[in-house]
Amino acid sequence: MLRSSPFVVILLWCAGLGAAAQFSKVSLVYADLEAFYTNGAASPWFGFILSIISFLGIVFGLTAGLIVARVGFRKMLLAGLLLGAGITLIEATLPTLPIMLGLRLIEGASHLVITVAAPTLIAQITKVRFIPLAMTLWSTFFGVSYALTAWLGAPLIAAYGVPSIFYAHAIWMLAIAGILFVTLPKVSGETPAPITNLLRQHVAVYTNPATSAPALAWLCYTLTFVSLLTILPPFIPEPSRAITVGLMPLAGIATSMTLGVLLLRWCSAVTVVVAGFAAASCDIALLLVSPGHPALCIGLFACLGLVQGANFAAIPALNQSATDRAHANGAVAQMGNLGNTFGTPIVLSMIAVMGFSGVVVFALTAYGLGIAAHVILARQRR
Repeated sequence: MLRSSPFVVILLWCAGLGAAAQFSKVSLVYADLEAFYTNGAASPWFGFILSIISFLGIVFGLTAGLIVARVGFRKMLLAGLLLGAGITLIEATLPTLPIMLGLRLIEGASHLVITVAAPTLIAQITKVRFIPLAMTLWSTFFGVSYALTAWLGAPLIAAYGVPSIFYAHAIWMLAIAGILFVTLPKVSGETPAPITNLLRQHVAVYTNPATSAPALAWLCYTLTFVSLLTILPPFIPEPSRAITVGLMPLAGIATSMTLGVLLLRWCSAVTVVVAGFAAASCDIALLLVSPGHPALCIGLFACLGLVQGANFAAIPALNQSATDRAHANGAVAQMGNLGNTFGTPIVLSMIAVMGFSGVVVFALTAYGLGIAAHVILARQRR
């Protein structure tokens, strides 16, 4: 077992910030890119500029876990960071839309490798008693990256234009890759079996109650996270809308890093995830009585913060080998991309039929399935 290194753990988290910025950088300049590429004309293809990066995650998420475990965590993480930096430098030139979409598709491979290798390495180099804290820190990478991109990227773009955000992202990825190349230890461990039959290995991972549990629960979480951040704001009263929307994701980060870490000292990660889903269910049910109530909207994401941190902590808690952890992280990446892609269209369809009640029914169903997945799979493990 390698000695714990808080500095290296933070560096790996910074690699996660770079992976999340592969989404947030485009979100920040989405309107500028739309004006540049479409010139005011409707373009069905431009809409994929943000979501296309998820395509590889949906199709090859678990495959990435298998490959990373086979090739090596350190080697694949550094390759993912370098690939992401190189692609971003080309994107900064704002090539034609077909080329940009192709680059974004390839960038999805970089995103996948980083989000599989980095958390697996964090669990490997951290002392056992600190793993829940380290994995909870990892779970914040998406929300923190979006916040930093908004805070630092907006003035950068205002001063130097749209390409500057791409150059800044490339420099970040290169810098983290360089520092990790020097500081990241080589992780020794078992040699996984050769990758021969991907379909059979997919079945093996998703029928294993230890490797599949975090992924299935994460699907239920991601189905609602982005969709509710998108759908709830119009229901929030105008005077408090802006501050409420800003506090919602931050509430989840705050809860995961405080109450979540505290609970993980006394409860299993699975128990904390189930408690988070249950608390979120109670909160969303109250929103049915008072749609868009600011305190309830913030409280909902505070409850989901328990799920966010503890579900990542469940991966090393349920899986002891580095290979199984990589497979579990690959499955989480696959289910997360699936949830992020389809959550919003599903809830919009339910709103069209049921109004705001559709939001509540959708969320309650997702959280109920998340609880059921962990409870049933826990019984299978026993």
